[in-house]
Amino acid sequence: MYAFNVERPATLKDAVALLGKDSEAKLLAGGHSLIPVMKLRLANPSMLIDLSKIAELSGVKVEGDTVTIGATTTHQMVANSKELLAAMPALAAVPASIGDPHVRQAGTIGGSVANNDPNADYPAACLALGATIITSKRKIEADAYFKGMFETALGADEIITAISFPVTKTANYQKFKHPASGFALVGVFVAKGKSGVRVAVTGAGANGVFRVKAFEDALSKDFSAKAIENIKVPADGLNTDIHAPADYRAHLIGVLAKRAVMAAAKG
Repeated sequence: MYAFNVERPATLKDAVALLGKDSEAKLLAGGHSLIPVMKLRLANPSMLIDLSKIAELSGVKVEGDTVTIGATTTHQMVANSKELLAAMPALAAVPASIGDPHVRQAGTIGGSVANNDPNADYPAACLALGATIITSKRKIEADAYFKGMFETALGADEIITAISFPVTKTANYQKFKHPASGFALVGVFVAKGKSGVRVAVTGAGANGVFRVKAFEDALSKDFSAKAIENIKVPADGLNTDIHAPADYRAHLIGVLAKRAVMAAAKG
């Protein structure tokens, strides 16, 4: 193991200051993405800035038509939030399929969104629900935030502080997961809110999470599984790996989208 410093700031202001002083520093939230790449020597930060002591970054708040989840809120805290379950059960259900109990106890929503793993669940939820990513500097709409595989609009000196979601009752997430890792081979989140119908897919795209406009257009006219049963998602641009070829993932997108629509329509 190589040498590095660990800092545990108590305030967001202190964390931002530390990040600004060291261009090689990395933020530590849950650590499930960062620690493995450090072990493989794919990342060699000179400093880890542990955000776990910053109380203002954790918690779930439901205020009017908005749900706000702090960046260091763990997957288990999201799943256990009674307020969230009442306001938006589809979002509260997302963590249930993430990893295992150990991962859910330590992993955070902010860490997942910051990392933007192409097989992660929260990016699909953010994109489908029209979330806003709140940072130490600004607010970024989900459509502008996710830029590609492991790539986001975050600046090097920005810290995600919270994620804001418009309350959306008609929504559902369906996932075909890898049996060992729990990651999505394909995951489809469908939501019908004030801004219309949005369909986001994770696990399948070679460039990360993406929306399916053909599904959105059809479901905007008729929110039913029948409306999209004849719409085929092209295999071009989808992942092919040892787990599944692109055409299989394309087929799964259609299957899971129909399941999500049926479940969302039932409420």
